[in-house]
This record gives sequence, structure tokens and C-alpha cells, in this order.
Amino acid sequence: MGGTTRSPGYFVEPTVFSAVSESMTIAREEIFGPVLSVIPFDDLEEAARIADATEYGLAAGLWTRDVGKAHALAARLRAGTVWVNTFNRFDAASPYGGVKQSGFGRENGRAVLDELTQIKSVWVALG
Repeated sequence: MGGTTRSPGYFVEPTVFSAVSESMTIAREEIFGPVLSVIPFDDLEEAARIADATEYGLAAGLWTRDVGKAHALAARLRAGTVWVNTFNRFDAASPYGGVKQSGFGRENGRAVLDELTQIKSVWVALG
């Protein structure tokens, strides 16, 4: 499913790719745009395996009525951020950053102080 652009330029309308398999490029590479890839799975074990099979780990989004299962899956996913029943939410007090090939360190929150600070030890003998 997809749309058409309304103005000249390099734009992509919000697009959903359904029935994506793990072997497809769209399942293995990051897309920074309004694109959703739907990969079917049978259980949480398979969902976690599929999600972690990529070398990227910036963020993940889960939609479910079972918040307990969402927490269980979120704990297993190797992603810097996991959104449950929402997506692309940010708060300056909450650390943000990816894992694996999607980032190094954290922005925002107290964690940013570690990223922007170079710690040095200085030893001086006084006698």
C-alpha cells in the first residue's frame, strides 16, 4: 500500500509493506521515513528472534492489549527504545539512543552527562 507525492521533490508517502519476510532487504536495513514493514510471527519467541535478527537497534514498537507480554518482550529486545501502543514519543528527561549498529551512547536525560563528560584522574604527591 502506498500513495503518491503531491509536490515535486524526494518524498515518500506513508507506506505499509505487508507480508515481509526476514530475507527481504526492507527487513534487514533501516528506513528513515514513514514506512512500516509487517513481518508475521507465531509467538513471542519468534517475534523476539525476528526483531533481534537485524544488526540495528534504534527503536522498536509493539502493539498489544496484554501489557504484561509487552513488558516481557520489551525486556528481551536489543533496542535503545521500546514504545508500547505508541510510537515516536520523546521526552528530554528520558535517555534516547540505539544499540548495535544504530548508535553509540545516549542523548537526553542524566545519561547525556556521561556522553558529554571526559573524566580524568589527577594524582599529586605532596611530600
